[in-house]
Amino acid sequence: MPDIVVIGCGNPNRSDDGVGPHVVARLHENGLPDHTRVFDGGTDGMSVMYSARGATHLIIVDARMPEVTPGAIFEVPGEVLEAPPNQSLNLHDFRWDHALYAGRRIYGDDFPKLVSVFLIEAASLKLGLEMSREVVLAADNVEGRVRELIAKWCVQ
Repeated sequence: MPDIVVIGCGNPNRSDDGVGPHVVARLHENGLPDHTRVFDGGTDGMSVMYSARGATHLIIVDARMPEVTPGAIFEVPGEVLEAPPNQSLNLHDFRWDHALYAGRRIYGDDFPKLVSVFLIEAASLKLGLEMSREVVLAADNVEGRVRELIAKWCVQ
């Protein structure tokens, strides 16, 4: 059976940037699917790498910078987004995309082979606790899509 990890990334104190933790909270509230563990990764890329270790499948949910269409949902394979970390002595510079790259190289076969990333375009990343209406609606859609993916992976 699969071991599926869902990680919501972002800072709930910066408006729509909190959408990842919001989706994780909704998954908890509405009942976790079988074979699924969920984590609020906050803004800590290292925790993404550690939490994903040993899983067969990984889903990451995060906000995307505001551009044109707040609430737009982008579903992207993880290998497209993984990137080597910049040379830095600051762990705040180690993001989840770096965690995908490093985790695959450090843990090898003990790192998820299948990674899906959901990015929801933010309306605002300003300080504040409220998410925009568009992003809240998109978060509901992403929760549904995450549940669909998990159901599909559990029958394969």
